[in-house]
Amino acid sequence: MQLIVLAAGKGTRLPKKFRKNPKCLVKINKKPLIYYNEPFYKKFDKKIIISGYKTKNLETSLKKMNFQFINNKNYKSTNMVYSLSLAKQYIKQDVVVVYGDIIFNSSLFKILKTKDNLLPVNRNWFKNWKKRMGLQKTLIDAENLIIKKKLISEIGTKINSKKIPNYQYMGVMKFKKDTFVKIISFFYSLKNKKIDMTSFLNLCIKNKILKMRAKFYYSYWYEIDTASDHKFAQKEIKKFYDKKK
Repeated sequence: MQLIVLAAGKGTRLPKKFRKNPKCLVKINKKPLIYYNEPFYKKFDKKIIISGYKTKNLETSLKKMNFQFINNKNYKSTNMVYSLSLAKQYIKQDVVVVYGDIIFNSSLFKILKTKDNLLPVNRNWFKNWKKRMGLQKTLIDAENLIIKKKLISEIGTKINSKKIPNYQYMGVMKFKKDTFVKIISFFYSLKNKKIDMTSFLNLCIKNKILKMRAKFYYSYWYEIDTASDHKFAQKEIKKFYDKKK
């Protein structure tokens, strides 16, 4: 499998003091957040990172990780799906796609070793999200995710406050090579460079271009979007990550 890390973002919802570097280099307990996933990245021989904001800083910081860099020069006016499309010509195998602003247990790699298109889903999400941003913001920020017969049937739609989903999207996905080519071709046909990832996945599923199996994930997972996310991750990650040392 090949790896693509999407890391073009500026982190506009974070305080300005964090914007000296790309969002994925924001420090969590004095360590750039992307470094926490280094054990996971090392499991891939071929790995690509899509940069954008302050790309030179990212290239310098990740020099020893042996990433192939692709620069999304249009990062200000595009979104993650556009960044992903830039890697199309370099994909020769099945591909794992990971957001650059998340931290998770490297054991996730075992889940991804399958012949299917796969979406790991966070089973313990709701309790942590309430700690991270409070109930009301959770209901606004989180997205619906519906699984039927182990397949994703809906993703990225608005949550019904009376029916909280049991699972949450993590920003990690695995595509078969031929499926990856199909969904990127579909993206080109939409002519919408700003479509967000979950809306795009939902369209692919509804148009029967993508059939994606769900797999439950129970270990730690952090996403760094806001100042409260940063504060929460700095406190909580010590309970899990430091135990590995």
